[in-house]
Amino acid sequence: MLYFQALGLDITDEQIQEMEINIENIDFERAAKEEKKFRHDVMAHVHTFGAVCSKAAPIIHLGATSCYVGDNTDLIVLRDGLEILKPKLASCLDQLCKFAVEHKSLPCLSYTHLQSAQVSTVGKRACLWAQELLMDLKSLERVSSELRFRGVKGTTGTQASFLSLFEGDAGKVEQLDDMVTNMAGFKSHFIICGQTYPRKVDTDIISVLASFGATVHKICTDIRLLASFQEMEEPFEADQIGSSAMPYKRNPMRCERVCSLARLLMSIVQNPLATASVQWMERTLDDSANRRVVLAEAFLAADAIVQTLQNVFEGLVVYPRVIARRLSEHLPFMATENIIMAMVRAGGHRQECHEKIRSLSLQSASLMKQEGLPCDLLDRVRSDPYFFPILHRLDDCVDASTFVGMSVRQVERFMTEEARPVLEKYEDRFTKAVKLEI
Repeated sequence: MLYFQALGLDITDEQIQEMEINIENIDFERAAKEEKKFRHDVMAHVHTFGAVCSKAAPIIHLGATSCYVGDNTDLIVLRDGLEILKPKLASCLDQLCKFAVEHKSLPCLSYTHLQSAQVSTVGKRACLWAQELLMDLKSLERVSSELRFRGVKGTTGTQASFLSLFEGDAGKVEQLDDMVTNMAGFKSHFIICGQTYPRKVDTDIISVLASFGATVHKICTDIRLLASFQEMEEPFEADQIGSSAMPYKRNPMRCERVCSLARLLMSIVQNPLATASVQWMERTLDDSANRRVVLAEAFLAADAIVQTLQNVFEGLVVYPRVIARRLSEHLPFMATENIIMAMVRAGGHRQECHEKIRSLSLQSASLMKQEGLPCDLLDRVRSDPYFFPILHRLDDCVDASTFVGMSVRQVERFMTEEARPVLEKYEDRFTKAVKLEI
């Protein structure tokens, strides 16, 4: 009302002071009774506020609508919710980046189709996760930066009531719109809207949160699979029980919880999509009840997920010897091309060598599958006189660190060029170590 007064409307200092004094003086019991009577939440509070502000009562809600109150408030809440999530996600990403750097050179078996593929590193795989979380953080930044205030627009967005209050002075209406927008902490407002702000805003924000849900579901599924391989584990506390029936179990319950909440988060986006699609003309009211549920639910789910995920990243356990053992079972087959090239450099015939190594590989693979024996391909190579010229170089041919390609360099470049420039903006707002209470 201060802005109305500044722009020339007949509003007294006494009326404004009365409202300021009573701004926290809310009789919720009376408001509930008023809402039951009027079947209207905003008007219930207008009447309740007017009861304690008798001098200001005539000007409360002057020219405004329910959506002026409710929608602008929702936009403030959405903005503040994004500001809470962004540093939490940045903190979570920072923990994962530290993990990736620590293990950037540790060779591990990589998988396509969940079948053994080539050699990567634990840090490089962690960067696959980190890159998607970074994309999510940038998406949160985008929707946050693009968020606009509804502002002072009137019943159906025409600003007719305010134009009437200012006796046809369009400049004052626009000035009021800008003043209220700035007061609420927004850089801009919608020029065009109906009774509500566009419900595509909800869709955009929840879509970003749902996409984050897909990211973390993939990450935690990977960790669960790696836990089943015994290569990696989430934190497991000293007194934690994995199973009521199987005392030896170390179930990845944190990652399972994240996956469960992530599925909820991913499913929520269907609701705002449907709502945006049926906003007839300037609006319908079938958006109101579900938005009160889904907007809060999406942010609460995302918040629970990001805190749980940070707890996981802070305590990830890696088992290098298990990783090395699993890698050793497959590395000799991956090294066959290196063995062939070494033989060629020693004067051998490529096609002849290829047939030799192919035959030995099939024999070894057959024993592994049929008899459950470990890979003995290298022993077969050492025992075959054909390969005598390169036996002194055989260990070099199967050195896992020579199979990781650009993995280490890629981790370093990702950190320097992509992750760190974004994370530096949040360093003073990183979340301290997360302790799960449930």
